[in-house]
Amino acid sequence: MPRKKDRDKTYGEKLIQLFALLLFSQRSYSLTELAKKLKCSKQSILRLLSDIESSYSIPLILETRGNRHLYRMERPGSVRVSLTSEELAVLEMCRAFTEHLMGREQFEKAAFALLKNRGMAGEPAPPSGDHFASFRPGTIDYTPHQKTIAVLLKALEEKKVCKITYEPIHGSRPSRFYIKPLKLFTHKETLYIHARRKSAPGKKYQEFDYDPLLAVHRIKDIQITEMCFEFPKDYDFEKKYNQSFGVIKDKDFQVTAEFSGGAARYISERFWSKDQKITRQKDGTIELTFTASSEPEVIAWILSFGDSAKLLSPQKIAQKIAEKAKGVLKLYAQ
Repeated sequence: MPRKKDRDKTYGEKLIQLFALLLFSQRSYSLTELAKKLKCSKQSILRLLSDIESSYSIPLILETRGNRHLYRMERPGSVRVSLTSEELAVLEMCRAFTEHLMGREQFEKAAFALLKNRGMAGEPAPPSGDHFASFRPGTIDYTPHQKTIAVLLKALEEKKVCKITYEPIHGSRPSRFYIKPLKLFTHKETLYIHARRKSAPGKKYQEFDYDPLLAVHRIKDIQITEMCFEFPKDYDFEKKYNQSFGVIKDKDFQVTAEFSGGAARYISERFWSKDQKITRQKDGTIELTFTASSEPEVIAWILSFGDSAKLLSPQKIAQKIAEKAKGVLKLYAQ
């Protein structure tokens, strides 16, 4: 159900939002995509589209791909829009914060685009990009992976199957397989592509046990094929990833942990799962209950707080943490 502030938007506000989306993106959208972006029903979208076409005399183009109907707007002539000083400042900040994820080539493109817009802005000069920075020790340099990122962006846009060579973290030999790329996202300073497997050409259709989650920097080779795919109607990134703790998605389970000192404040300031519950104790400690989907990530996370965190349940994971702690003590016994 849409949040209250989304329901409170006037019809005119949604009309302008839809008009701007179609005009400036120059992309084709399904009714489902538009309804999700504007947080309203498909019937409302159809009514908005009808009003845009009849009131502004701008023809909407309807495309059919398989059983999907897609809508886009033909841009009327050339449109030049300069960003405001405030908008440019926000983009400068975003650019600085994501520079290490973009790689040098993409970063320079973004920097040049901002420079052009700053020159076109009819307002006083916006804040300089020199005000913003990112702290990068421990991050990945994506400069050598620009080709991979560019190919993924093209495949995502065109919904094309890719043939990839992937080297897993545990050092086994690279494997080659086909994927349908669905979503490029970041987690802990790392770029990932979430995808679904595709049977190799000429091979019998095969059900796969899980959807691959691939670290972009471990893709050793990638090629776009001529094979297209339909974006799955049941795919919902927010529902799959932003509900529970852990980038690895196995079965969900409940976790309860106790935190003290600075760790307690750190934990209470952040979001860990959609259903999290924080209980404050009289001695200053907090108890966090949340949903997780990855046992190894919970173990590593609890251990990262040292003696400021204690896992209370599940007990079997608490026992594994105790064994890990014994192993650490053994390393330093000498």
